[in-house]
Amino acid sequence: YRWNRPVYEVVRGRPHLRVENRVLPAGPTVPDAVANTALYYGLLNALVSQRPQMWDLMSFESATDNFFAAARHGLGAKFYWPRVSREVPATELLLKHLIPMARDGLLDWGVDAGEVDHYLDIIEQRTLSGQNGATWQIATWRQLLDQEDLDRTEAARELVRRYQTLSFDAHPVHTWPIGG
Repeated sequence: YRWNRPVYEVVRGRPHLRVENRVLPAGPTVPDAVANTALYYGLLNALVSQRPQMWDLMSFESATDNFFAAARHGLGAKFYWPRVSREVPATELLLKHLIPMARDGLLDWGVDAGEVDHYLDIIEQRTLSGQNGATWQIATWRQLLDQEDLDRTEAARELVRRYQTLSFDAHPVHTWPIGG
């Protein structure tokens, strides 16, 4: 998957070229999306100002391994993190290292401390609960099939209906009840 990709498009008869950056995951709610953005930009600011730079401490191979571990295992992944010099569970990396770094990065930019705490708390609570959009969908899917005795087509429709309803509610995904 290309995180940064050139896009050529003609809009109202005028051609243009832009670079799209797609590093942030989707919500599923607006507060979740803002929390993801806060974590990303806070870390971005914190990491670029650290010396030595992360890319001097971590091989491309380790970064690639971390990427695939995250894709395969989500919050159950273990990562190499050079400032710890050992494999670190994703939850520990987030709670002890990345969220505090993001907080520092956002505060360094002058973001209101109350806003920083509010949105990074969503990341923290999601990490502690282990519930994100994917885990909620899997657990709800299983419940629909096992406990509500729906066939796969009915379960898929009901899953999407509940997901949509909850996503418009504006409560972060870690607060959603399984089965919603």
